[in-house]
Amino acid sequence: MMNTELLGIVAMFMASLLLAIPLGRYIARVYGGERSLLDPVMGPLERLFFRASGIDAKREMDWKEHLKALLTINMIWFLWTLFVLMNQGWLPWNPDGNPSMSADLAFNTTISFVVNCNLQHYSGESGATYFSQIFALMFLQFVSAGTGMAAAAMVFNALKERTATKLGNFYDYFLKSMTRVLLPLSLVVAVLLMFNGTPQTAEGKDSIVTLQGDSVQVSRGPVAGFVAIKHLGTNGGGYYGANSAHPLENPNYFTNMVEMVAQLIIPFAMIFALGFYLKRKKFAWMVFGVMTTGFLALAIPNIIMEVNGNPNLNAMGIDQATGAMEGKEVRFGAAASGFWSIVTTVISTGSVNAMHDSTMPLSGMNELLAMMTNAFYGGCGVGILNFFVFIVLAVFISGLMVGRTPEFMGKKIEAREMKIAMIVALLHPFLILTGTALAAYGITHTPDYAWLNNPGSHGFSEMLYEYTSSAANNGSGFEGLGDNTPWWNISTGIILLLSRFLPIIGPLAIAGLLAQKKYIPESAGTLKTDTGTFGVVVFAVIAIVAALSFFPALALGPIAEYLSF
Repeated sequence: MMNTELLGIVAMFMASLLLAIPLGRYIARVYGGERSLLDPVMGPLERLFFRASGIDAKREMDWKEHLKALLTINMIWFLWTLFVLMNQGWLPWNPDGNPSMSADLAFNTTISFVVNCNLQHYSGESGATYFSQIFALMFLQFVSAGTGMAAAAMVFNALKERTATKLGNFYDYFLKSMTRVLLPLSLVVAVLLMFNGTPQTAEGKDSIVTLQGDSVQVSRGPVAGFVAIKHLGTNGGGYYGANSAHPLENPNYFTNMVEMVAQLIIPFAMIFALGFYLKRKKFAWMVFGVMTTGFLALAIPNIIMEVNGNPNLNAMGIDQATGAMEGKEVRFGAAASGFWSIVTTVISTGSVNAMHDSTMPLSGMNELLAMMTNAFYGGCGVGILNFFVFIVLAVFISGLMVGRTPEFMGKKIEAREMKIAMIVALLHPFLILTGTALAAYGITHTPDYAWLNNPGSHGFSEMLYEYTSSAANNGSGFEGLGDNTPWWNISTGIILLLSRFLPIIGPLAIAGLLAQKKYIPESAGTLKTDTGTFGVVVFAVIAIVAALSFFPALALGPIAEYLSF
């Protein structure tokens, strides 16, 4: 049985890789303005949209204009969703009679979905109406993913071998990301889910009788479409409170594989799209190799620990042939759940098919590290942006080591670019550790407030996880934390906002500044950035700058919990 589960994990990873390479080539063609398969269908629809909105998609923008467009349109989406969630109780399409959200909960939920995090402090089926799920939350799952992909497309354009100030049109990249990539793939995944038992209906709750004779009201709704884009867009928000552990959201092992592949395919494809777009396939494979090394270093130990089970239960003579099954679904098993927990944290999807709060202590540490590094695969588009920052740092350090002016893609990296890169790199640990420190101060000085459900090192891990998930735009949680309070809603909302847009602004600014510089053709003395040696340097920079920053906090949380076993 366990061998079958392990084969399923290998099959999921290989299927994602094999599908991602041609998808990456297709995405590169789309962003490059070349003809593609969906032109006859989506071309007229895009032209109609631009004509109706008055947007000139052919007018090229510089990097500042890209940022202005990106931030402006996100502000409009924020205001719309905030209105919907605070008024959903009286808005239409609410067959279950769900109430409107409080101001602080609506604030957190809106920001969370706008920034592609989907940190849910509400229970999906009871906290949101059909109208909110479709016209606010699912809508944001499309456009937030499209925003990240459009930002990545601008960086692709900036890294071309020439000097330029105009770097394409944000709205063109944005709309094509949705019409040519996200929407078609979502339709395919939604159909696969529907045929395997995931609901897609406008009807309200259904009454069923369980095997033991209890009458239960089961929520339904437009679930399949929601779940499809939540994974493809690396959003992660569950239609149901239990997320992909819910039997209607993820009915069987096949749907589990489909949802896993859906999470992996676009982050993989964006790496290869970069290689095809720049005609530097070797460079793309270097990036993929570094990311995969980091991913496997986290995933393999997780699978082993979850398969081996809880040592305290072993000491009591309790059979754990199926692994550590606390908080896990029997239809998936310990191995697939352990693998999912790293995929969803590495990619910043944040969906769960098992409760991370119940995983082994060091498994929880690996889930935290996946988000703390925030550089292995990553979310739609933004994964490339995060990795780009570490490439800039690695190029600069390598240049200093050999006594040459650092160059990347034929452009000199100078003080201004380095300052921006360091601010972005250090912002991530700053937000996480500051948030956790403030919460730790609060629990010691105002213990009567609803801070934690668990004391000690595990409680600290829950707080650390909440802020790490927020800063990494992930959205998963150690759900022993009672998170729907004004403190958690507002504090994580602020971190969500800062950790989304500043790490986008930084790489776009660096790419825009590099694009303006004189192109220097490669020579014998040029640092090769597509080699295994450079890959090792990049990995080392990620490990030192990202991972080691968090060691003291991890020592207080999951490591202390492990040592107390």
